[in-house]
Amino acid sequence: MTNNAVSLNQAARQAMSVGDFARARDLLAQLVQSDRQNLQAWLGLATAARQLNDTSGTYAALREALRIEPRHFHALLMLGTLLERDGDVKQAATWYAAALANAPDEKYLDAPTLQAAAHAREISGRHTEKLSEYIRDHVTDARGQCSGSEQRRIDAFIDTTLRVRKRYHQNPSDYLYPGLPSIEFYDREEFPWIEEFEAQTPAFQRELDAIVREDQAGFAPYIHYDDHLPLDQWRELNHSPRWSAFHFFDRGKPIEDHCARAPAIMQTLAKLPQPQVRMRSPAAMFSVLQPKTRIPAHTGVANFRLVVHLPLIVPAHCGFRVGGETREWRVGQAWVFDDTIEHEAWNDSDQIRIIFICDVWNPRLSPEERTAIDKVIAATDAFNGVSPDGRI
Repeated sequence: MTNNAVSLNQAARQAMSVGDFARARDLLAQLVQSDRQNLQAWLGLATAARQLNDTSGTYAALREALRIEPRHFHALLMLGTLLERDGDVKQAATWYAAALANAPDEKYLDAPTLQAAAHAREISGRHTEKLSEYIRDHVTDARGQCSGSEQRRIDAFIDTTLRVRKRYHQNPSDYLYPGLPSIEFYDREEFPWIEEFEAQTPAFQRELDAIVREDQAGFAPYIHYDDHLPLDQWRELNHSPRWSAFHFFDRGKPIEDHCARAPAIMQTLAKLPQPQVRMRSPAAMFSVLQPKTRIPAHTGVANFRLVVHLPLIVPAHCGFRVGGETREWRVGQAWVFDDTIEHEAWNDSDQIRIIFICDVWNPRLSPEERTAIDKVIAATDAFNGVSPDGRI
């Protein structure tokens, strides 16, 4: 900034501070003539013009500010305020939403800006509610012709279009097989075995009860990273019994003494399309979540397989979220979900929660693809010198 620009800027600030907005506007107009990339000068010019009820001048200055920084919170908020004042509430709501999407942390905002942001949130929310009602009224007939699963997708489409539901995608930590859809909870109809699987709930519960009574040592912390590794969200639960598991497989191989304790479970698993991937799958376990414990949001390792939950002991105040959908477990009611989409679980009760978990192939994969996936992973391990027991 040149000496002349500095002088103009200081003089404009001084004029603003004493309420001389006409002089501030003139000074800032001179400044932006010589420095059209000066964002703060354009914002100051917009403020001065607004104080002088110069609507066209305010719009012009805000357009220039947004040309320089299209996501500038204060410029977006001011534009929404101006549009609302002029009676264009729909457009105001659109710009308010854009401003709120780019708002800094509230601790950095002064009291007047916080108040303006709260007003923007109210106007934007009211607009979204009306728009949602309008859309749903107009789609009622078409939606009524759809199946239950199609209706759920339509509802999610409306919510993501309105930005009231976050858009989630697959983000596996290790393996991403292309072409598989990002589906949070899969429709039951895709798994013809699921009702027979659910019918085994009492048998699973009996075997669980015996294992809990006779083999407490078989339950181990689910999270068990070495302390020198990056723990990220797992630091609190690392090596903690607050989330433990009784595993039936280790690196895809049966744990013989564990499996022997659960013949009904083993017979049931034999009927499922579990992945056969060396050193990875199949997998099955009892997952135990202690009271007042939350499993933080995370994603799984591979999208070529899906995860099955069968609730066995579920007190009230437990929940599970996959992407934008939250559900409550109900004993004996299974679901299948894609764990490479962000998910989390919680037990806010005073009792333990136990579910049975296993994996199955993604039903969109052909038998040939399943074989190829196993070979790709096995070849990668062999090339990197990983032995069948997982050692390098």
